[in-house]
This record gives sequence, structure tokens and C-alpha cells, in this order.
Amino acid sequence: MDRFQAITTFARVVETGSFARAAERLGVSVSSVSRQVADLEAHLEARLLNRTTRRLSLTESGRAFHERCVQLLADLEEAEQSANAGTVRPRGTLRLTSSITFGSRHLAPAIAAFMARYPDMRFDVELSDRAVDLVEEGFDAAVRIGAIGSQNVVARKVGITRLVCCAAPSYLAAHGEPRHPDDLAAHVCLTYEYSTQRDVWVFRGDEGREHRARIGGPIHANNGRFLEALAVAGAGIVCEPDFIVGPDVRAGRLRSLLPGFEPPTSAIHVVYPSRRHLSAKVRAFTDFLVERFATPEWALADSPSGESPVPAGKPAANRKR
Repeated sequence: MDRFQAITTFARVVETGSFARAAERLGVSVSSVSRQVADLEAHLEARLLNRTTRRLSLTESGRAFHERCVQLLADLEEAEQSANAGTVRPRGTLRLTSSITFGSRHLAPAIAAFMARYPDMRFDVELSDRAVDLVEEGFDAAVRIGAIGSQNVVARKVGITRLVCCAAPSYLAAHGEPRHPDDLAAHVCLTYEYSTQRDVWVFRGDEGREHRARIGGPIHANNGRFLEALAVAGAGIVCEPDFIVGPDVRAGRLRSLLPGFEPPTSAIHVVYPSRRHLSAKVRAFTDFLVERFATPEWALADSPSGESPVPAGKPAANRKR
């Protein structure tokens, strides 16, 4: 058995979730993939995968072994790149995950610009608002807004977004404009699933005091872009990130409300497993996003940006959108 090839095959099976997809990615037969994994299990005298007719899942031993395999393959790739240090350019496939709205609106054009600079790069991207286990699912990195997650990850801030409380002119003409956060209790507010408290919006006044506004309404959703469309149609007031509602506010389709009362900001991070060395491709892409998002196109006002790695944590809200 070629142990390195077997380890590579096993890692691809876990990444793709099936023997067939792993075989397609590796350019070999399904029987070859199955045999290599079986030989690896025999060599280790441990079952790595639970196999059913519908899905594959890692055993406890398989999960621990897979984490080491991912680290080993990342180390090897970095060692190869270090051997050509001076002439090395980012290359290979970067497996990346991000939220749906931010990914489609802002990450996609960023990736296109990055690939124009580094044509040897490839991307395998999953857009999802679910919590992704980077190690178990074989991702190199994630772009996350707000909560970094409870995983053992390292994060680097690449940008910032702030919430904007806004409504369509048609809604304001029919219902009036709130002048204070407390006035929101009498208005139709469109609520978001992943907010920490779906019935409270938090603002900070010019004097620095926090105002917790009780809100509610007939529409609740798990996608910020959907709530944006409802707000533009005059269905109610939203409190959404500027990377979603910024174009609508600038175009006059939505009007920013409550001057003097600022909703919170959320940092945008690139996160990667803390037990894995930062590969050249992840480092280059992160540097590129720091540069690109320093003056983000979505901002309605200047947004600060930072570059220092920070430990994993749980900020007040998880702004997936």
C-alpha cells in the first residue's frame, strides 16, 4: 500500500462525502478509492468510516486521524512552496465556505479579482448559512461575519460591516417615521432568524448609552436578502448589514432611520483551524481581502479595518445573512 496515496484518498473521501465524488476528483475508479481506504483501515487496524447506503460518516478514530491527515497534507504543500520561496506564487485549490448573501454579492467578485492576479489558484466554495466544521469537512478557511464560532479556530479581521435601520419611503409615508428606538414598538419590524434576540434591536446613542428597543412584526426569515426585498416593497422596517442594504439606501429605495442612534457593527473574519499552519494560499487570499475590504464598496460611511489575528470567541450576534 502507498500510504501517502491512501491518506490523500481518505482525505478526499471525507471532503466530498462519497467514494464516487472522491474518485472523480482524483481521476481514478470508485473501486480503487474503496480499496485504498479499506487497505488503510487494515493497516491501522481501525475503522475510519461508517458506511451506509445513504451516507458516510467518520468514526471517532476516523475523525482524529482525518484531522492529522489534513494537517499532514497542508504541511507538505507548504513545504513544497517553501522550497521555491522567492519565486513561489499561491497555487492549488482553496476550499472555502461563506454565508450565502455575502458570498454571492461580495466574495464572488473578490475571488474573480484574486484569480486574475494568481491564475494558478483554484477555488472550491460552499455558500451556506449553516455552521460548518472546518476540520471535519476539510475546508481550508471560512469567511465569517459576527460570531467566529465555537470551534478551535484562529481568525484574522479583514473588514467590518455595520447594521442599518431603514425602511422604504412608501412604508414611512403610510406609518410615519420613528424618532427614537422606543418608537419601534409601534412599527412593523422584519425580524431575522440568526439574531441573538429576535425581539430586541440594540442601539447606542450619541451620549454612549445603550438603548434596547422591543420590536416585532408578522414576518420572520432566515435570509437577510429576503428581508431586504420585503423592506423595499414597503412591508416594514429592517435592521440589516450595510453590505445588503447599502445599494438600496444610496439609490433611495430605503431610507436610513434614527439618526443619532447607531446599531452595532460586526467584524468580517477569515478563520482557519488553529492546529493547522497557515498555508501560502490562505495567507495570500486573506491579505488580498484585507486590501480589498479596507474601503468596502458596501459602506455608507468609513469603516475601520484590522489585521491582527484574534482568538476564537462568541460575539453578541451571528450575522450570517
